[in-house]
Amino acid sequence: MQLITNLKDKVMQLGCRVVTSAMNLIKNFDWAKTYAFVLKHKKRIIIILIVLFAANYAYDKWMPKSAKKAPPQLVTTTVVATADTPVIIEATGTIIAANIVDIRPQTTNVVSKIHIKEGQAVKTGDLLFTLDDRASRANYEKAKALADDATRQYNRSLELIEKKFISQAAADSSKANMQSAVASAKAAEVALSFDHIRAPIAGRAGVINVFPGSLVQAGTNISTTSSATSTTTTGAMVTITQLDPINVQFTIPEKEIPLILAGREAGEELTVSVDVNGTDKAVEGTVYVVDNQVDPAIGAVRVKAQLSNKNGAMIQGQFVRIKLKAKTLKDSLVVPTQAVVTNTKGDHLYVVENANTVALKPIKVIYQYQGQTVVTGVNAGDKIVVEGKQNLRPNGVIRETSGAGK
Repeated sequence: MQLITNLKDKVMQLGCRVVTSAMNLIKNFDWAKTYAFVLKHKKRIIIILIVLFAANYAYDKWMPKSAKKAPPQLVTTTVVATADTPVIIEATGTIIAANIVDIRPQTTNVVSKIHIKEGQAVKTGDLLFTLDDRASRANYEKAKALADDATRQYNRSLELIEKKFISQAAADSSKANMQSAVASAKAAEVALSFDHIRAPIAGRAGVINVFPGSLVQAGTNISTTSSATSTTTTGAMVTITQLDPINVQFTIPEKEIPLILAGREAGEELTVSVDVNGTDKAVEGTVYVVDNQVDPAIGAVRVKAQLSNKNGAMIQGQFVRIKLKAKTLKDSLVVPTQAVVTNTKGDHLYVVENANTVALKPIKVIYQYQGQTVVTGVNAGDKIVVEGKQNLRPNGVIRETSGAGK
């Protein structure tokens, strides 16, 4: 510790001596003698300055520039390519059923038999429920018997009128009776059919809300009331959802509407790619409707697309990620996004010129997606700098690395 203290003192003393000597030198400097010396030897001083200037000029003139420049900048380059680039709009949406039907009774009755199971796939026309049809069947059979008798009476009246045993009025009355009886029989048949509930669409049955013996009533409200003696259900007995094909609904910002309209005007089909959680492969589909109005609350328009769902992987209400192909940019100039240089004057590219120098060219960015950028302002086949542009300047010299694109 004492050694360090002594060393510090010596350094301080040496510094003070240097400062003192410099101050004394400036104070004792004879400016008059210096001025007189310059006046006396001014010709020699001018000759020395001229020689120094000429030597510097000769060095700039005859020495190679490469010997004075900084070493070339190592860069990686690629070539501007042309390609048909799809314009992709990403969104999130919800799976919705193409058709969904709540099965409700059209008459008040008691459930006699259930012919399906929960979650079962059904086809159009499959028998779902049978209600107690004893009264309805008896009414139908009675109406059918009366219709058959009225038909026989009318046919007999036709035979009698040919023999002029009855008047035309009597025959017309018999015909009216027959038509009325047949209509009553058809009405009774329709009433009987209400006791045999069938699937109006193909799809998958949901949770069954009734049991054999349950009293069901016609209505639109879904409710189930249980007591110590019975269970009464009003509304949906079961819900059938069509799962194949199935729809996806999502929204896109109103600023993207011109892209969709431009694609449609060009005759392009709007397609979607849907990523579903739990599946390895995206599902492809086609847009079939774009809403005719923008929701002012969110500044977006609703879009629906139809998807194939043969394996049943998608169900109603599922959250999905969507990529909508709005249009295709034909023969567009495509460059890597990392090659674009953005500054206060806009977007630029370093283009390689002859003699391995670069020029900073202004460009216009048309579209960017997943590391690729569509631009204008350069030509197809131009070689541009992708990596190593951080320290580049216009007219700078470059040297391509072994990984440079050709």
